[in-house]
Amino acid sequence: METESLPADRFLDRELSWLAFNQRVLELAEDQDLPCLERAKFLAIFASNLDEFFMVRVAGLKRRIATGIAVKAASGLSPREVLENIWERAHELQRQHAHAFRDDILPALSGVGIQLLRWESLSESERREMDVFFDAHLFPVLTPLAVDPSHPFPYISGLSLNLAVVVRNPITGLELFARVKIPPSLPRFVLLGDQRFVPLEDVIAAHLDQLFPGMQVLQHHSFRVTRNEDVEVEEDDAENLLLALERELMRRRFGPPVRLEVEESIDSHVLALLVSELDVNEHEVFHLPGPLDLTGLWSVVTLDRDDLKQPRFVSKTAKRLADVESSSPPDVLAAIRERDVLLHHPYDSFSTSVQLFLEQAAVDPNVLAIKQTLYRTSGDSPIVDALINAAENGKQVLAIVEIKARFDEQNNIDWSRKLEQSGVHVVYGLVGLKTHSKLSMVVRNDGDQLRRYCHIGTGNYHPKTARLYEDFGLLTCNPEVGDDISNLFNVLSGYSLHTEYARLLVAPHSVRTGLIERIDREIEHHRQGRPARIRFKCNALVDERVIDALYRASQAGVQVDIWVRGICAMRPGVFGLSEMTRVISILGRFLEHSRAFCFDNGGDPETWIGSADMMHRNLDRRVEALVRLKDPEHITSVNDLFDLAFDPRTSVWDLHPDGAWLRRTTAPDGSPLREFQETLVARQGKRIDP
Repeated sequence: METESLPADRFLDRELSWLAFNQRVLELAEDQDLPCLERAKFLAIFASNLDEFFMVRVAGLKRRIATGIAVKAASGLSPREVLENIWERAHELQRQHAHAFRDDILPALSGVGIQLLRWESLSESERREMDVFFDAHLFPVLTPLAVDPSHPFPYISGLSLNLAVVVRNPITGLELFARVKIPPSLPRFVLLGDQRFVPLEDVIAAHLDQLFPGMQVLQHHSFRVTRNEDVEVEEDDAENLLLALERELMRRRFGPPVRLEVEESIDSHVLALLVSELDVNEHEVFHLPGPLDLTGLWSVVTLDRDDLKQPRFVSKTAKRLADVESSSPPDVLAAIRERDVLLHHPYDSFSTSVQLFLEQAAVDPNVLAIKQTLYRTSGDSPIVDALINAAENGKQVLAIVEIKARFDEQNNIDWSRKLEQSGVHVVYGLVGLKTHSKLSMVVRNDGDQLRRYCHIGTGNYHPKTARLYEDFGLLTCNPEVGDDISNLFNVLSGYSLHTEYARLLVAPHSVRTGLIERIDREIEHHRQGRPARIRFKCNALVDERVIDALYRASQAGVQVDIWVRGICAMRPGVFGLSEMTRVISILGRFLEHSRAFCFDNGGDPETWIGSADMMHRNLDRRVEALVRLKDPEHITSVNDLFDLAFDPRTSVWDLHPDGAWLRRTTAPDGSPLREFQETLVARQGKRIDP
């Protein structure tokens, strides 16, 4: 069926779908079956997620409206309508989040000996302790900023927590306004000892008389501003991209406000001043019970209370890398020569696979060159250290660094310069495209030939997040894959118009078209009576052309299973459109991050893994790579995960045609549901390593 005949209302709005994702995070915080520090963790994640949503997505909507380039979204809503829907839903969610903290999590924590107290609840001895803390750690760094005819309203930086203070001159009787910024370098919640905490702003508020000596402190109220912090770098600046990006990062701090959070007890006159000076509208003001900024709950979550967290999980070395005869670290390159290795992190250890692969290559005298893409990693990363070590050992090392990775720009600039200073050839990708593909290639002289050892993954080369993010990776020395990755690196580092690959699909040229071709092929297989089924796992499904192809497959009778972590603009279960489509979401202790695309292909199953999500930016404005798995065991392993995820006895959220996500409560037979990730953790725990 042609796209023109598909219903106009077939797409859910992507921004509202994202808010629905964050609601699922909040539902985990409200889950009474989870240990209370795990629930507090999800409260912090919700808050952090929403901060980024306002800084990027809401800011982008406001910018499009202001510049007059507002066009209707695929959902049929105008940017103004989307923004109004966001404000309504975000207000509901933030209130729900605040009440979950105050009415549920706080009592639960208190019941196990962890108390988050306001100043009035502190004992006299604790107040004296905070007096000493204030004098030693706070007073020297605090800067009260007055607002009067000679002092204009100060700039309020994004995501900073502040106190709005009203004082009176006892001589003149004149009331004055001042702002005190809460130092972001200090813990959000100050530990009093014995697992008792107090918000930092409460400590400061109790000592305002020392900041305004001789004045009468009449009022103080917490507030917090969120600003547009997206970064845009014009292509004309690409020749000196580092300097251009650093300039833009400076501008980021001065982006326009998109949200004002205030405690619900704030005085109306103080609020009116903030609204006027910050130039926000009434929809952008969020009245919340204090304390504000619950991203700070991480300082509580990190308490050494394993009894209040899920059992610790330790990754194991992947089976195909473990040496039966030795307890020493595996020889990764030797294992890859034997056969391809499919990794599933964090169940399979990143440190004894991908990290060890690069570390061993760096010191192997027969390795001639290493080529690597880096999108996000840590400044103290062993991956960066391995590349530096390789360069210092005389190997040719190429790093394709994406310094425009959102919110990691400054980190990437810093360690890319560190790489350059060590002799690594650093390239910043292609003009107009972000390099998001996850690729490593080691060129080794194996005596009889030069062999290319490759890693293609779905996640960043970030050892810390690899313990928390679920991802796939393929280690292989297959010549076809080696040719493909060599050609792709040449595209990224030099002048090449190469777009044809044997085992890869590469965006922006062939990921969308390649997947749509395979969707259409499944339709033909189904019509011919051959096995046909489509299974996608991704972080987001938004691209209209891909969704329309999936709708056509569903209409033709092909089973379509979509497993998405976050946004999904496709409506499943619509009569005459998507009755054969199921959409689920799984959230848990690990962040489901891998992308996989499976096709029954008439009985010759085809499975791809890689870096691309089904979004416009990934398919049109990024360099992404998917690799086809060839080992039948690997194909079966990925499909087994889909079988478990879509089993009606597994706990998931199901997407309904109206865009509502509902969490399953019981299995069809009434028995308790099993948790997907905990099932895999249990399986890994039963695995006997050599």
